[in-house]
Amino acid sequence: MRDLLAGEIRRFANTCIWSVQGWRAAWASEKSLRQWTLVNLLSATLAFTLDLTSGERALIVALGLVVLAAELLNTAIEEVVDLVSPGPHPRAGKAKDCGSAGVALAALAGGAAWVVILLG
Repeated sequence: MRDLLAGEIRRFANTCIWSVQGWRAAWASEKSLRQWTLVNLLSATLAFTLDLTSGERALIVALGLVVLAAELLNTAIEEVVDLVSPGPHPRAGKAKDCGSAGVALAALAGGAAWVVILLG
């Protein structure tokens, strides 16, 4: 049992290390990730400055994190597409466009939450 627990702790530690490495790699190369991070810092600051409920704050912060997650997944899609299809190809373009659309929808969800909270 102790070996099983130690193995799970090692796996979790490796997962954390790989996640930090992924964040750093994307941060270094993706201007859009840096921009969305700034937007999320401003959004979270505003959420904690305004008189919002805990649920409203949680929604804003959570949707901001969803936008960042979508941006990271979009970056991963773009990297793999560029690896397997270095030249222009309609399917490669479609994959990249769909990844970008996923980021846009996540951002729209965050924006919609702000509109509903502020107008509600």
